[in-house]
Amino acid sequence: MSVTLSPTTSRNTGHPSITSTYMGNNPGTNDHHLPRRSLLGCLRLPPIASPSVQLLGVAIICLLCPGMFNALNGLGGAGLVAPGPANDSNVALYACFAVVGFFGGFIVNAFGLKPSLFVGGVSYAVYASSFLGYKYIQNRGFLIFGGAFLGLCAGPFWAAQGAMLLSYPAEEQKGRSASWFWAIYNCGAAIGSLVTLCQELRTNGGDTASDSTYITIMALMLLGAILSLFLSHPRQVRRSDGTRIQLEVTISKSWYDEFKIFCETLRKDYFIALLFPMFLTSNWCYPYQFNTFNLTAFNIRTRALNNFLYWLAEILGALFVGHTLDDERFCRSHRAKGLVAGLILLTFGIWTGGYIWQRQHHGDGVLQEAQKLDLHNAGYLEPMALYMAYGIFNSVWQNCIYWILGKFTSDTRTGAIYIGFYKGVQSAGGAISYRINNSDLSAINELLICWIVLAVSLTMAAPVIIHKIRDDEDQHDATVESGPREKIEEVVDAGGIPPEAVVVGEAMAEELET
Repeated sequence: MSVTLSPTTSRNTGHPSITSTYMGNNPGTNDHHLPRRSLLGCLRLPPIASPSVQLLGVAIICLLCPGMFNALNGLGGAGLVAPGPANDSNVALYACFAVVGFFGGFIVNAFGLKPSLFVGGVSYAVYASSFLGYKYIQNRGFLIFGGAFLGLCAGPFWAAQGAMLLSYPAEEQKGRSASWFWAIYNCGAAIGSLVTLCQELRTNGGDTASDSTYITIMALMLLGAILSLFLSHPRQVRRSDGTRIQLEVTISKSWYDEFKIFCETLRKDYFIALLFPMFLTSNWCYPYQFNTFNLTAFNIRTRALNNFLYWLAEILGALFVGHTLDDERFCRSHRAKGLVAGLILLTFGIWTGGYIWQRQHHGDGVLQEAQKLDLHNAGYLEPMALYMAYGIFNSVWQNCIYWILGKFTSDTRTGAIYIGFYKGVQSAGGAISYRINNSDLSAINELLICWIVLAVSLTMAAPVIIHKIRDDEDQHDATVESGPREKIEEVVDAGGIPPEAVVVGEAMAEELET
């Protein structure tokens, strides 16, 4: 990147302002058209440094790391006989994730995207290995360490992913980009569940996952961590129209300055706090669905089939909601209102069905193994359809959150901070819900808690969604710029540095980039 004096005039001082150009090209010139790679002379592929390829890369990484994590936990008890050990590990995971994840954007802005993704990917493999070890030696300490270590590293991992997802796509493509990311990411859980299903179908319906299941999941997680090292740096990424990813260039790169920016963003974008309950509930229902519903009612191979269908439903739900939210036949404000109405209908429709089923089936305790449903039993289709509906609901809920946040920012710095808020609060909810799941609370009461917190959180978030997402582009730009910015241009415009005294060489520009 080079920093040059622009012939334009500052609106505050009358001095020339400083603007940034990347890789020596001005996005307004014909130089922005990147050559496309061709395959066999007929199929033209987007360049490696395009947003679509980079988002595909991070989606595949998430497919292999947290996607396999979801496949493992979707079995109920992470493939073990009882949910207790897995719940202890997940409580440690989400407790650490809640603290570190809230500051995940701050950490990503200090260390960078690729290191955050790599270390986070390795931590997923450590988590899976702790369950394989527990299966043989029942070392609960290592199990809890695996969860805590993942919690410490997953916060920056998801903040990095979220920063890319919010800032890389063009404004009119954010909903579709989020949905395609979610679909590819959940393919990991679906594929992992399918592999588990194929392995467990060879058994007679036992109750623990096989060694090969754990080893396969660990290997795929490590592969995802390695792939993160091959992503492009954000400054190299250009959209098809030549626009650049918004990278905030700061005068100082100290931890203290990053922390001030973090605090100032939270202060100025105070309305985000009303979305915190919605963040809190985004993973709240997983313990009920995986452990109380799936684990207690079905044997291992049927749980594996349910798991596959659950994540398949998440994929379909994500694709539907993403394309719907980007439908330009409706203005942005109408889409926001439709989002709220749709979530209300889904919350009360699906969870009413879940309440009816839970009251009629196994509401008073855990079934003995011989009583659990197998995929060949009569009456299996009804709970299978309900479980798929839960998957659709969860994907719609979380994709709506990404779409909402994407309307509030388009730069990587603020995006990382927003996603840090989201994942940190989400993990606090996960820690609470796994602790509830580990208690003696009845299944019907656990379902009612899920239902109530979803309804309350949606009630609190609705005013922000309706009033903050408007049709005018100026509103969006103002929201994007609401966080603190220590751009060189602002310092010059404020009179802190005389423009005629600013001489920035290539070496200094490179230092600012890195």
